[in-house]
Formats: sequence, C-alpha cells, structure tokens
Amino acid sequence: MHLSDLTETTCVPTPGRLEPSVRPAALETIDAVVLGWVDNAGITRVKAIPYSRLDAVATHGVGFSPVFDVFLADDSITAGSLVGGPAGDLRLIPDLAALRPLAAQPGWAWAPGDRYTQDGVPYPGCQRAFARRMTARAGLRGLSLRMGFEVEWITGTEGPDGSFVPAFHKAAYGMTRMVRVSDQLRELIRALAAQDVSVLQVHPEYAAGQLEVSVAPEDPVGAADTTVLVRETIRAVAARHGHAVSFAPCVLPGEVGNGAHLHFSPWRDGMNLCHGGEGPQGLTREGEAFLAGVLRELPALLAIGAPGAAGHLRLVPDRWAGAYRCWGLENREAALRLITGMAGERQHAANAELKCFDATANPYLVVGTVIAAGLAGIEDELRLPAEVAGNPSAVAGVPRLPESPAAALEALEASAVLREALGEILFDAITAVRRAEIARSAGMTPSEIAADARRLY
Repeated sequence: MHLSDLTETTCVPTPGRLEPSVRPAALETIDAVVLGWVDNAGITRVKAIPYSRLDAVATHGVGFSPVFDVFLADDSITAGSLVGGPAGDLRLIPDLAALRPLAAQPGWAWAPGDRYTQDGVPYPGCQRAFARRMTARAGLRGLSLRMGFEVEWITGTEGPDGSFVPAFHKAAYGMTRMVRVSDQLRELIRALAAQDVSVLQVHPEYAAGQLEVSVAPEDPVGAADTTVLVRETIRAVAARHGHAVSFAPCVLPGEVGNGAHLHFSPWRDGMNLCHGGEGPQGLTREGEAFLAGVLRELPALLAIGAPGAAGHLRLVPDRWAGAYRCWGLENREAALRLITGMAGERQHAANAELKCFDATANPYLVVGTVIAAGLAGIEDELRLPAEVAGNPSAVAGVPRLPESPAAALEALEASAVLREALGEILFDAITAVRRAEIARSAGMTPSEIAADARRLY
C-alpha cells in the first residue's frame, strides 16, 4: 500500500502541492508553518518549517522519531513491547487541505500532520490516520458521522510559585465574568472566524476562571483537527492579554473541572439516526445500536477519553461530569446524554453527548474509538438498557464508570473491539503510556495531581 491507496487500511490524504492559484490571500503574509500532531498522552507537539519549504515538505515530509508515541505528558519516555527506543524514523507530512493561518500568531500558519514510514507507507501508529480509517470503515457501511468537541478551560495568571489565580470568581455563568474578559473573548471569536472555525457559542462556566466555547459539528477528523486548533488559539489569544490558560480536567481538588464533551450523531442517506425512529426517545434502531455499542465499551473508552489521574478527580457524582455508565434524555449526570433539540430542528440537531471525556485525551483517538464502538454495536444489533431519567446516584443498580486510571486501563486491555480497531502497534503504544502515567502519578496527593495536570495541559 502506498500514498495514493485510499482504502480503509490507509485512509490518509495524498501529499501534494498548494498551487498558487488556490492559495488563500491570508497566506501571503505567512513566514512559517507549524506541523502539529497529538501524542498518546494528549500533548500537542509540533515541528515548524519556513513557509517557502511547504511544497517540498508536503511531498516528502520532515523526520519524526516513532519514540514520540511513548512520550509521557511530562516528557519522560517509556516503551511498549512494539514501540520505543532510539532507532527508526518516520515522515510527518502536513495535510494541506487543513492548513490554516493563525490569526493570533501573525506570520504563522498551522497544519495537522499524518505520519508515514520512510517507504511512503502510512504508519500504523498514526492517531490521525486511525481516525480517518475508522471514518472510512463507517463509510463502507453507508454511515457518516457528525462530531464536535466542547472546549472548557480556565484563564488567569500564574504565580512564581506555580500557583494559579483565576481571572474571575463569582457568579457562575454571570455577566460579571464576561465583563472581566470581554476583550479577550471578542478577540478569540475574531481569530477563530479568521481560521474558518464556526463558533456556536461562548460563555462563562461554573468554576472560577472557567470559560467554554462550542463549535459546529464536522466530520470526525475535522472535529479533532478543529479542537486542537481551537485550544491553541485560546492559548495564543490569552497570552496576548497576559493570561495563562489550562484545559486540565481538575484544576483544584474538590472543584468542578474542565471537560471536553464529545457530541456525535450517525447519519445514513442524509438522515440523522438519532431522530425519527421507533427506538427509545425517537432513536432509529440503527442509531440505538450505535449508542448501545458506545455504552457497552464506555469503561474501555474511558482509558482513551479521560486517561489520567486528574480526569478521575473530575469524575465525581453530582458535578455533571458523567460519572455513571448510563444514558438518559437531557440527563447531565449520565455519561451518555441524548439531546433532541427543539421541535422543528430535531432532524438536524439531535445528537448524543459523551460527558465523561476531558482534554487530556488525544481527540483523534477519541473519535476513532467511539466510531469503532458504535459500529460494533450495530454489527451486534445491541439495544440500550433502560433509560435513567433522574440522578443516577439515587437510582439503585446504576454502575459507576471505572474509578481509577488502572481500572479503566484494565477495561481497555480486555476490549477486543478497541484492540482490533486500534491495531497492535497503536494499542501497544497507548497501553504503555497509560501504565507509565499510572506509575508516575502513584503516591501523588490530589493537590499534586491537579497542579501537575494544570501545568502540563
């Protein structure tokens, strides 16, 4: 298989040139391009090139060690049985179709990268290629997916001792908060619009210093690209205003943390499978089976979508974090929340939301594994269990999701569905990183875990 083979096995863009006739005017002032990827610890890492080299790099890539797949969040390095060590090299090739000028970093552009072997074969450990492969797998069954991530973060200033001072406190969701950061948010909205990101809403959230932005749904790979771009734009805009930001799931133990909720809906022949059917709450049978597959794999998916110790400090009942393995219509305590939208727009708007995920996850792994779980649910003709209509903590028999990273990792290692979808090399790298991160956080207090995550994410 080579670069032009767009089968489910590869499903990566063919490298090429950005012809002068199709270069956006905004690129005329670009001096350098960031080539980005997200590692298995959820850290966005980059290489950069002069803009004058973009055409050459789009064809031949830049060198890239496979050891990056076993980097931890603090830059220490582990190894799996298949991945690790100093030997080997790959090529990181930018996807020119996703190239965007960075409005908050004048003179720079950004493009997500796909990874290939030196022989031009797609690298099986590439997370973005995995997301594309699962999208193609759905397409082979006549399905498409619309997905989008919510982005929550805290903004404020860092003290010399590593402490964090939020930019505002009371009142939750209050206009007083908006006033404090209105110039910053206005600049963020402008920057995202200039980068072709469709913002649905921006608002102050519940915790001190906490804000949220929601963007329009896209195809799965596009949704993952966009959430990476949105987060880094938030950082850049905040820095111009003298603020630091963190997307960590737990900023202060005992306080509400930051999520990265995934909204998704499966579609067939232009019809939203989350609406207009004979299943529970109007789900089609196929849509119900997709959601049931996700719910079945949710303990294992937690090791992908909320992989670290800080994520489990966030997953506390009665904080709308989705700590229970159940589903319900508009139930913000359920891990899987069904949303219908207003009457008259439901065919377009109905979707499901996974509330238990956070921004320490690699978004390409998130979208790919959710697709794999949903497709397995359709294949097995699963049905959803009884809906939980109220607070699951008050309903007998509703199970919690795994309550530690080790328990979630055990579920992932036992999941035949996710192991097959990820493939041995990617599965080996992910589980190696999870084991090493568990060891790294062992012995840390909750305050130390939160401070560590706040600094790294």
